[in-house]
Amino acid sequence: MNTQPQSRYSRQILYEHFGPAAQEKLRAARVTLIGCGALGTVLANTLARAGVGLLRIVDRDFVELNNLQRQVLFDEQDVRDGTPKAVAAAAALAKINSEIAIEPVVADAHPGNIEVFADGANVILDGTDNFETRYLINDTAVKHAIPWVYGACVSAEGMVMPILPGETPCLRCIFDEPPPAGASPTCDTVGVLAPIVQVVASLQAMEAMKILIGRKDALNRKLLQINVWTGAFTAFDMQPALDGGECDCCKERNFIYLKGSATGRTVSLCGRDAVQVRPASDIRIVLEDVLARVAPAARSAPRLNRYLLRFEVDDYEITLFRGGRAIIKGVSSAEEGKTIYARYIGV
Repeated sequence: MNTQPQSRYSRQILYEHFGPAAQEKLRAARVTLIGCGALGTVLANTLARAGVGLLRIVDRDFVELNNLQRQVLFDEQDVRDGTPKAVAAAAALAKINSEIAIEPVVADAHPGNIEVFADGANVILDGTDNFETRYLINDTAVKHAIPWVYGACVSAEGMVMPILPGETPCLRCIFDEPPPAGASPTCDTVGVLAPIVQVVASLQAMEAMKILIGRKDALNRKLLQINVWTGAFTAFDMQPALDGGECDCCKERNFIYLKGSATGRTVSLCGRDAVQVRPASDIRIVLEDVLARVAPAARSAPRLNRYLLRFEVDDYEITLFRGGRAIIKGVSSAEEGKTIYARYIGV
């Protein structure tokens, strides 16, 4: 479809602080979105409809039934097919706006690849569900002076803050280190309401659009905390954390997450009794060979598509990607996940 921007984007062009010049800047912009679950699908949907020129969507997961309550780009067919979220999102967005470039990346963002994913980006968006990846985004953004927008939500509450390296506090200025495992509520323990996802992601998208059109003067530079159940919005001025602090990341440029010294091969996944296990280095798995090996022991017929193999064996459900990464459901610890990985995949 070959349409004029004045037609597709006419309503946002009409806004007094936007206009045709801003639309052209959006068309030339490149965005990297890390995570395409609840926040990520709303972010991708909003920015694709707004006309961002290139949207790179990085996600490690596949679509499941419990995602549909709040993850707006997926449907029941994606669940049946076990479609990777990045692929399903790209297919849905291509039907919404065929005039932009959408680059799905089925991968776990880790120290060995995140700088490649961020290369050329004008802004990085946080659609993740864990502190480790957010600190990794933060290290990458600060190292390469790329603006990024933090967002998080659980239950009925959420937080949003744009981060401009060197100008505003970074994530580690405010939260020096992640909370201890099990100390913070997750969507698996306290749930999450779809409206808080919509509000947080919409605010993230708005701040990203301001950055992309060159209106950093209009940014809300405070940490915004929202509770959609009570209707409370509270803004916190975090600038003193940069101005008077001694941040190991901002001031000392010690990128411990990007170096890999603070990250691991195994991570628990939000919203399910599962862990992700990543091999020490990217490898190429022949899924058909694994299928032949595990099929006799599988509880039901394994499912194979071009991206992944899913099978159930003993008390576990294992989803194996061609790069060697696996999501293992039914485990109670990272160590158990690594044991099951070695037992059935053998790498």
